[in-house]
Amino acid sequence: MGKIHELNNSPFSKLSLNLAFLSSSPLLTAPLHLCIGTGAGASIFGYLTRSTTLQERATVFAAVMACRQVGLLIGPACNLFLRLCNFQLGPFEVNKFTSPGLFMCLLWILLQFVVVAMYYDLQPVPHPLRAALAAQQEEEREPLVQHDSGQEEPAEHRSYGGTIQGVPAEPPMGDESRYYLREEVVVLLTAQFITLFNQTALETMVTPITQRYLSFGELENSIMYFLCGIEVICGFFLVRCLSSRLPDRVILVLGLVICNVACIWCLLFLARPQGSFPVLLSELVVGVFLQVLGLPFVAVSQVSLFSKVTAERTQGFSQGLRRSVGGIATILGPLWAGGLTENLYIMLGVMMGLLSLLMVMVGLSYSYLVEVPRSYVPGPSPEERCS
Repeated sequence: MGKIHELNNSPFSKLSLNLAFLSSSPLLTAPLHLCIGTGAGASIFGYLTRSTTLQERATVFAAVMACRQVGLLIGPACNLFLRLCNFQLGPFEVNKFTSPGLFMCLLWILLQFVVVAMYYDLQPVPHPLRAALAAQQEEEREPLVQHDSGQEEPAEHRSYGGTIQGVPAEPPMGDESRYYLREEVVVLLTAQFITLFNQTALETMVTPITQRYLSFGELENSIMYFLCGIEVICGFFLVRCLSSRLPDRVILVLGLVICNVACIWCLLFLARPQGSFPVLLSELVVGVFLQVLGLPFVAVSQVSLFSKVTAERTQGFSQGLRRSVGGIATILGPLWAGGLTENLYIMLGVMMGLLSLLMVMVGLSYSYLVEVPRSYVPGPSPEERCS
């Protein structure tokens, strides 16, 4: 359903920028279609959480997020050929302004056919704690003492070890909101907000800087985004390899350290650029390289940790909450950077302060960033109850 809403939104909000072809109704409903379609991403991560084990989850998330982030960064590089479009498609004029919408509409149609062709459910992976408790219950059900007649002695008459310990009950539905106020959940949501806020702010800042100091045009910026996409691919492959050897929280700390170094570099060298063209280009390349390098580390680790510290049966809602926080960050980040392109010290200083705050929060809550929710054994998911 989310992909259908995305498909409905593409022609309205992207295909034709000419108001003569748009009535007031599509203009008002296009954002609604876009929001509903974007929410499909939360269900994807919830589905992956229930279909993967704790050990392989970060690896799977790295591959999925690599595809999404590569598309996000390589998308502007499509202007290399879309800007050359200049033809008529029925009543619509396809040029460099309207061709991106047509291109996205075709991609959504292709994706819709792929989703329909591969629409089936995977068998959910049993939670390891539930599997261990089930095995323990099965063992405790076996008779410890039997009469000569072969009948089992009642449990209240058994000797030591004859009492079956009950399984910890799943928390009531009304108490689930308190899990989102736990320390580790708040830290991960803060990490989601700050990293996306800084990322979108830096992306907004880079284009005016390249135009002002390096005289970059549309072609040069598209090439820059294309190279960033290649770096992101390599970064996610690196995280995919490291996730099988290092815990998620270690990868998160590594990513935050890289992001801090990138922000410090931008604060020192890009807040007031000086020097010749090669010097300015080198300073920009190093800053962008460090920022893009830290992105896969933080993105994969915090999503994987968030799926492990929240209840499994509410992963759809949990991932939706996480994406909502990220959506707010992607709105506020460009607004913050767009108004301070003439005063980069204030813009980068606040971003550095947010990263420092996040580092302190992660350091104080490091022991709570564990893989399994503490003192909570999740109950069976709806899929497991039906199977």
